[in-house]
Amino acid sequence: MNEMNLKRLEYDKIREQLLACTVSSGGRRLAERHRPSSLETEVRTWLSETDEAARLLAAGASIPLSAMEGIEPFLGQLGQGKIYNEQELGFLNSWLTAVAQMKRYMESKRPLAPQISSYADAMDECLDLCEQLDRCIRHGALTDQASSALADIRRHKAAAELKVERKLSQTLGRYKHALQELLISKRNGHYVIPVRRDSRKQVPGTIWDESASGQTLFIEPVDVAELHAEWQSWKSEEERERMIVLAELSELAEGRAAKLRWNLETMAVFDFIFARAKLSRTWDGIAARLSSRSIVKLVNARHPLLGPSCQPLNLSIGQHWRQLIITGPNTGGKTIALKTIGLLALMVQSGLLIPAGEGTVFGLFEHVLADVGDGQSIEKSLSTFSAHMANLKEMMDAAGSRSLLLLDELAAGTDPGEGIALSIAVLEELLQRGSMVAATTHFNEIKRYAADTPGCTNARMAFDPETLRPLYRLEIGEAGDSYAFAIARRFGLPEQVVERAEERAAAGRAGRQGAGSDMDA
Repeated sequence: MNEMNLKRLEYDKIREQLLACTVSSGGRRLAERHRPSSLETEVRTWLSETDEAARLLAAGASIPLSAMEGIEPFLGQLGQGKIYNEQELGFLNSWLTAVAQMKRYMESKRPLAPQISSYADAMDECLDLCEQLDRCIRHGALTDQASSALADIRRHKAAAELKVERKLSQTLGRYKHALQELLISKRNGHYVIPVRRDSRKQVPGTIWDESASGQTLFIEPVDVAELHAEWQSWKSEEERERMIVLAELSELAEGRAAKLRWNLETMAVFDFIFARAKLSRTWDGIAARLSSRSIVKLVNARHPLLGPSCQPLNLSIGQHWRQLIITGPNTGGKTIALKTIGLLALMVQSGLLIPAGEGTVFGLFEHVLADVGDGQSIEKSLSTFSAHMANLKEMMDAAGSRSLLLLDELAAGTDPGEGIALSIAVLEELLQRGSMVAATTHFNEIKRYAADTPGCTNARMAFDPETLRPLYRLEIGEAGDSYAFAIARRFGLPEQVVERAEERAAAGRAGRQGAGSDMDA
């Protein structure tokens, strides 16, 4: 199922909505890579996951999903011997708290969601790591409880700082006659007082700065410098001990690398599963029943991009017939019917709940291929008919008993006689191969083929001939009219033009019937 074919059925729009429902980059990547599957065990698993998650959401549960911002770069550096800082380790601790919350939450929901709750069993809260991080880090800084040495160093550092402050207060009083103002500030990490240049010799110490005018010197008094050196020594000791503690915590995290990465993958899976459930709930989706046969049975199905106001679609293909030929006027909903069939099939095979009623059944198809829209390409210089033929070639290459093929406007874009003959030949070949086909047409010859061929049937989009308005309701078993002349009158074409067209059409039908009688004779 290539991207172009998925786009024809608007699967890309469903995927964009799914991406918007994720909360983490990991969950988003899983959604981006997700594609429909034809493997029954895989699809059943996906549908079960989505259904269970939707039940949890319907129960009003607040899911403790984590956005996991920044955790992937953190885990990506594990194994490189990096010493993480307090902010990084604090973030790890917060994320592990979210992991523990999800693990507890899923355990509490095991009766309601047994399958997805079991995924949390393999998650590891890393309790020993969490306990150390809780003890050592708070508000993005190391606590005094991180190590006894750190606590002792900080006490000495605080005492040294207090000495500096007291000495500065004494210095202000001693040298106030030489000061520009009674003010203590810092220059280059040193405590200084503002001394008038003409009083420089009265205040022994080191000049660390001067004012723009040069009249004020910022001097660190010599006795303050001695105490500041003591404080600086304790600060260096504090930094050394800080790095020791951070290295120990980083090493502890390194030792849990495999468990942390598994937690990350599992949290991303939960995000992706609940994104599928959130999206499915936007259209009150149900889990379609899967069949081992190639079959489509839609009960009150709606196109998910058209909202709840669109007319529900009821049909079946694969039970009594393998080809459904849909007829009716333009703007009557024929193309939407095809897109609904194809898109819902792709969604089921992607593990999404679909907007349909109970009793909806889908087989699993290896190929869901569509030729919808005129497909004309200016870049490739393809006409409408050539584009149809290119799409049809792709379909014929893949067509088999597990293929669902959707053909819009059979015989369009070329000489009607040749187009009709080619279309019927294609339908006969696809019927022989056992492919599932839904197609639209305006041509009576194709309608007659559907009426006369076992394994094929007509359907029509209902149309009110009184109001000349489409009813968007599919009726199985009867071919529909195009109502071209009635619609032409409604839009105001001159009556004499419409009457001449009706006369010509009647003459053409009579001619074809006469030719048929001659051939019978």
